[in-house]
Amino acid sequence: MDEVKLLSPRSLARIFTALLLLLFCTAAYPQTSAGSNHQENTGGSSAPTQPDQKPADKPSTQAPTQQTPPPKEDVKITPHEAEELFHSVDEILAFDSKHTGLPIKKQVKRRLTSRDEVVAYLTKHMKDEDVKRLQRSELVLKKFGLLPRDFDLEKLMVQLLREQVAGYYDPKTKTVNLLDWVPMDQQEPVMAHELTHALQDQTINLNRWMKKGDKDLGEIRKDPTPADIENDEIDDTREAVVEGQAEAMMLEYELAPVGRSLVNSPELVDTMESQMSSGTDDSTVFKDAPIFLRESLTFPYSYGLKFIVAMMEKSGRDKAFAGVLENPPHTTRQIMQPETYLSGEKIEPMRVPEFKHDFKDYVKFDIGAMGEFDVAVLIEQYAGKKASDRLYPEWRGGYYYAARPRKDATAPLGLLYASRWSSVEKASQFAEIYARGLHQRYTKVEETNPESASDSAAQDSESQPRTLHGRHVWTTEEGVVVIEEKGDTVLVSESLDPATTEILEREVFAVTK
Repeated sequence: MDEVKLLSPRSLARIFTALLLLLFCTAAYPQTSAGSNHQENTGGSSAPTQPDQKPADKPSTQAPTQQTPPPKEDVKITPHEAEELFHSVDEILAFDSKHTGLPIKKQVKRRLTSRDEVVAYLTKHMKDEDVKRLQRSELVLKKFGLLPRDFDLEKLMVQLLREQVAGYYDPKTKTVNLLDWVPMDQQEPVMAHELTHALQDQTINLNRWMKKGDKDLGEIRKDPTPADIENDEIDDTREAVVEGQAEAMMLEYELAPVGRSLVNSPELVDTMESQMSSGTDDSTVFKDAPIFLRESLTFPYSYGLKFIVAMMEKSGRDKAFAGVLENPPHTTRQIMQPETYLSGEKIEPMRVPEFKHDFKDYVKFDIGAMGEFDVAVLIEQYAGKKASDRLYPEWRGGYYYAARPRKDATAPLGLLYASRWSSVEKASQFAEIYARGLHQRYTKVEETNPESASDSAAQDSESQPRTLHGRHVWTTEEGVVVIEEKGDTVLVSESLDPATTEILEREVFAVTK
């Protein structure tokens, strides 16, 4: 289910939720060395085997390899091959049910479809309001510097979907759609993924379950509460759960013929994540996409898979599948750090300003949470992957509010961004990274009257990262930028008038412990 949410600049899931709420489709999946010509063993064996496969002296340790990219001109599978595929649906569904513990309650319909039909389906389900949401998201992402200023997000979405889709389950029609341009030897692993969605649907009703997290804070009239902000990532986390479970079953299906599983093959999970991040050789649209889009598209698959594997290792199959569906995580932090979900960690929601009062001279454009996943990508964008991996676990809350001046609709988008960290030290490190990114986002950046000219340390290493303390002000071609660190909280004000910024500073830091 490639739902990419992005009204808030955290993942594009809400936009893809609008596009694909009824379409749970897969990306181009890597295959393991175990092969895919796989039949369920009905004789009680714990690991299904291929009829002609000789016993191995020891389990294969070869990492998954990339699928052979489809040719430029699609080669259609034959009617006979399609019939074979249809027959294998029930066998693979039984495999998925056995390994997830999710019961088969009814038969799953099956259909062969073409690439053009998939694109037409997506186009049909993209409504006018979805386009408006996409356009709004695009502007906020550009303000944060997560997309280039001249980037066409809508165009890329269509290109990515056409390039990446490899099969999908439609919960509205209860049908698994097999794609007539995907080679036969790649169809069965895809089915193992998609039929997991069918079992999920029969257990919880996927459409209804996913809609529980589809609350758009940018469209509600009243000010959001701290709880609203805290729960603004629910659709991201639920997407990660359903895709992580499906990825797990795809790999289990491929590993079973050689007697291996995800629990005893942790290196395959790491390899799988690496391959998803880099894309296949012909995934030119994906590889050329900005970091934010690549990370957003792979988040539910890569982090979702690791989350489910962690559940399997620490709590067993029932907890990893039925248990997580019944009690899903609600923040990306819980997905990225499964131990926080397992321990029941409680982080006090950040209290928020009185937006309507403070922005009385502005018209609300968008609002949302900035979760752990968002800051991970933001840090990676401006300071690299190592800095991101080091710092993002220290996140403890965040939100943004974007608005335009009431009397000037053509003025640059104004932005408030507040984030909370585990300590003063970590907050100051994030403040410095955000400040460093200003030079990538604006053509004219000049700092004026810094409180301390020596706040930023000369050295930048894992042992001594650079920091930024206090209040700093820059002028840019889009107005003034203020970055202020106080205690464990960082406030960012961009393109807002001084009076509004002053009010926001008083409110944000008044509630800081």
